[in-house]
Amino acid sequence: MFLIPILVYGYGMDQKGAQGTSIATLLLPIGALAFWKYYSAGHVDVKLAAIMAIGFFVGGYFGGSWAQFMPNLVLRRVFAVCLVGIAVKMFLQK
Repeated sequence: MFLIPILVYGYGMDQKGAQGTSIATLLLPIGALAFWKYYSAGHVDVKLAAIMAIGFFVGGYFGGSWAQFMPNLVLRRVFAVCLVGIAVKMFLQK
């Protein structure tokens, strides 16, 4: 949530470059190392994780392909609307 705005405003990247760099940054350390810690502690539903991984794989491919055709400004605004929606939901929850 914070990495993409930091890359856009702190490093002057465009929206697509920031999103791609963010995904590349998170892929290995979160995907492998954090999974291993949770799995070792018995906190992973492997079957559900596999089903979700297939969904992420397909969704990531098509979403990433679709994003390449969107203008950077539109992509940034869609991202901003998602952040605002998350913020409002968090603010209103008890």
